[in-house]
Amino acid sequence: MEKLNKLKWVVAIAAAFFVGTTFTSKVSAATINNDYALSSNQGSSLRTSNNVIIAHATAVYAPARNVAIYENREWYNTSAYVQYIVGDGGKIYRVGAEGYQAWGAGSWGNANAPVQVELAQTYNNAEFRKDYVTYVNLLRSSAIKYGMPTDVDSPAWRGVKSHLWITNHVWGDHTDPYGYLASHGITKAQFAHDVKYGFSSSGNNVNPTPTPTPKPAKPTNKKDVHVTYALHQKGKKWLNPVKDFGSGSNGFAGVPNSVHDMLYIKVNRGSIKYRVYTKEDG
Repeated sequence: MEKLNKLKWVVAIAAAFFVGTTFTSKVSAATINNDYALSSNQGSSLRTSNNVIIAHATAVYAPARNVAIYENREWYNTSAYVQYIVGDGGKIYRVGAEGYQAWGAGSWGNANAPVQVELAQTYNNAEFRKDYVTYVNLLRSSAIKYGMPTDVDSPAWRGVKSHLWITNHVWGDHTDPYGYLASHGITKAQFAHDVKYGFSSSGNNVNPTPTPTPKPAKPTNKKDVHVTYALHQKGKKWLNPVKDFGSGSNGFAGVPNSVHDMLYIKVNRGSIKYRVYTKEDG
């Protein structure tokens, strides 16, 4: 998110309390709580370009509901809010409207992100797991909804981007959500994999179906093999070579009724295997 007075955040969020009717809607398999959504005359009226979905973490350990209450109440004073906050065991709270600029990642990020998502921080590993699955699937489904690739932090200026990517490529000094994810054992590579492929309704990874390695195709352009051989007439000379003999010549390369003491054979490709018969063999 944009820089805020962190102490003010902690005090305000921890003290937040609200009683009201719960209005919900569905996205993928998760339920969205609209209790703290900005009204039609609140927040930015500027439409976004649909290039990136931005992944944040809140930077404070507080319930997601309290973060949503705070953003709803203080959006104008702090100039900071996003479309969704995920937490409290996999719940989603809406604040800003999709497709309209939120104030969470600087001018370029805000103008190009129809959806920005905050992940509320918790020390509870079981709660984190539920939050993480919902967070990943919301990022992924939002990218698909707006026609973006589900790659995370790729060199392209489209897809799912961390706030760190915005800092490194556009503006700012934020590094979320990676520090918080790492505190629960999630690496950048794991996060990228999970967003790319998503989770099933049971919370298990949905891996792509392995593509079998194709067997090497047999060559269709067989090349001719040429065999050449010659005999040496004992005490005299090498006789003319015979190449690719046919049935008519019977492959004879010597001189009838003569003694031959040497033979050479060559092929233009491959190797040679041959059999020798002597006079004694008949």
